[in-house]
Amino acid sequence: MPNPIQIIPIRGIPEVRPGADLAVLILNALAQANESLQPGDILVVTQKIVSKAEGRLIDPATVEPSAFAQQIAEQSRKDSHFQEVVLRESRRIVKMANGVLITETHHGQICANSGVDESNVAGGRIVCLLPEDPDHSAAQLRHQIAQRSGVTPAVIISDTFGRPWRDGQVNVAIGVAGMQPMSDFAGIDDPHGYTMHATRIAVADEIAGAAELVMGKIDAVPVALVRGYAYTPSETATSQQLLRDPRADLFR
Repeated sequence: MPNPIQIIPIRGIPEVRPGADLAVLILNALAQANESLQPGDILVVTQKIVSKAEGRLIDPATVEPSAFAQQIAEQSRKDSHFQEVVLRESRRIVKMANGVLITETHHGQICANSGVDESNVAGGRIVCLLPEDPDHSAAQLRHQIAQRSGVTPAVIISDTFGRPWRDGQVNVAIGVAGMQPMSDFAGIDDPHGYTMHATRIAVADEIAGAAELVMGKIDAVPVALVRGYAYTPSETATSQQLLRDPRADLFR
């Protein structure tokens, strides 16, 4: 039987500023909570503090809106400067209706407004962009934590996305380091002898979603420690494995 899984909120991380050392902030918060990393641990870190540390903040007023951004702004409640930021962070527009803009980011993520976020950002109209390379950010943070603590956890960078045909939002993994983000059961017999052919579980997304239960949206808990899940270690796997191949995507 699988072991019990613990999900521990890591409190006490201060407001993150550009240039902040996230590894130090996380390890200090762990120490204050009388927690220390153990082999096999997973750290789930919200995109917001990673982006803040990397300086991925912008005042939309400093961006000149294009004619297209102005056109979109007329159909939505967002101003044209904000819409221009969204367009610049996108690879393509997936759907645009009723003032809602769903885009594919340069990373290949499908989300509202290219992940450009106005919430939990101090400083007037400043908005937060997704990290330029969330997988690289996860790998860097993992390496820095290992150097300082002597323990190398897996790291998941999470963000909150909506879902087609399902109401509400869930946390998903947009950056992964140190673990396989998928568990592939193809070719394995189930307890009744049926050989599974297409069962692939997005475990990194499931872990990110579970971590959201202790992180919340307004509780100032940007990091969770997940302990007890027997993930498959990997030094090369990334969150890109969670993105469906366009050739197999029936909804494009």
